[in-house]
Amino acid sequence: MRILICDDDTLIIEQLQKYIESYFESNHLKCPELVSFTSGESLLADKNEKDIVFLDIEMPGMNGIYVGNELKKANKNVLIFVVTSYSEYLDEAMRFHVFRYLSKPLDKQRFFRNMKDALTYYNSITTKIPVETKQGVYSFPASQIIAIEAQERKVIVHTARQDFDSIHNMDYWLEHLPKNSFFQTHRSFIVNFEHIVDFDHSTIHLSNQQITAYLTRRKYSSFKNAYLLYLESMR
Repeated sequence: MRILICDDDTLIIEQLQKYIESYFESNHLKCPELVSFTSGESLLADKNEKDIVFLDIEMPGMNGIYVGNELKKANKNVLIFVVTSYSEYLDEAMRFHVFRYLSKPLDKQRFFRNMKDALTYYNSITTKIPVETKQGVYSFPASQIIAIEAQERKVIVHTARQDFDSIHNMDYWLEHLPKNSFFQTHRSFIVNFEHIVDFDHSTIHLSNQQITAYLTRRKYSSFKNAYLLYLESMR
């Protein structure tokens, strides 16, 4: 993983570096590569991977709005934190799906919460989960899994690409899927929050229009709360 910081204020760069290093140290994690830039031009000139970017808006030359759009064109999965004291740019920043908006001066506790959300989301789209079938083993990011469905003696893994007949049971999938983005709504279904279109007290419609998951009434409240927390973490 590479984390990049782009700001024309070196004091902000130093503060972000300290916060990032402190976050990883406090969670007993190895700190990834940190790279800093003082202009949008130098950031875009960097040809290496860009996983998480902390981006200032008001900079000489290329502003952060233009740079953010270019970053998303090159890699739609890059997670961008907009770091600025100018809230009027928020609407423009949202157009390129900024992951979070951090206002200056930076609040350390809020930064830590957002960093946790970013790493959780990053892992969900990059960490590959093996799906073992009788024909072989297929691996893809958890974010591509729409739902796990139990049909009689079969367990089907519905993905954006195709369906797979897993040799593992529902308990296995409950243990191995990310807890923050998957929920067992019924004994026959585990759904991915990312792919939910809408739901009522008994059914959940998923992004693949052919899949409708069951939702038991006794789980409705806990499911709704978990889903709303997930949406809040994605803002």
